[in-house]
Amino acid sequence: MRIFVAGGTGVIGRVLVPMLVAAGHDVTGTTRSAEHAQRLTAQGARPVIVDVYDANALRSAVLAARPEVVAHQLTDLAGGFSPDDLARNARLRRIGTANLVAAAEAAGARRLIAQSIAWLYADGPLPHDETHPLRTPTDAPSDESLRGILELERLVLESGAFEGIVLRYGALYGPGSGADEADAPIPRVSVDGAARAALLAVEHGASGIYNVVDANDRVSNARARRELGWRP
Repeated sequence: MRIFVAGGTGVIGRVLVPMLVAAGHDVTGTTRSAEHAQRLTAQGARPVIVDVYDANALRSAVLAARPEVVAHQLTDLAGGFSPDDLARNARLRRIGTANLVAAAEAAGARRLIAQSIAWLYADGPLPHDETHPLRTPTDAPSDESLRGILELERLVLESGAFEGIVLRYGALYGPGSGADEADAPIPRVSVDGAARAALLAVEHGASGIYNVVDANDRVSNARARRELGWRP
């Protein structure tokens, strides 16, 4: 299957790409640097150097790849988690996702898998499942991440041109994440576990939202286990 991984050298992308290649898929991965493009080539993927904010260049790249599935693993958190970093990441989730969705629609992709986060549920009975609402954002700068997530999920799930899959990851731990399991807050998930969920979502699961988290008493992973066949 032809897979286009946006963010192919990010924390999850660098693990997901070799998983997809090993599973026999034809993988195109994006990056913004020539150095990282070499990593994609070494992993057996076809690299594309493109900026997600360049809508025309991104559209051309996706059209050339002719993907059946697009995997959105883009973030902008290389600098850390300061308010400015979170604002940049929220902007990527709004504008970058809109550009990627438009490109996927133009290319006729049948499925788009996007990463979200699993710790923004509104107060309510525990454990939270995917039918529970997220918090309502305020105008406070601290809610910029929440506004970005809400827009990302809306764009992916309401397109109508493809099957939209949203994977709500717990806080990541493991290689590249900057955290060990003991340091990551609950809900959490390993980088490897998050990548495996995206791999499974290529061929499994109906459109919708899936919590991808280690077993805990706050957020349920039952749907991912049942419909994706995922295990932490």
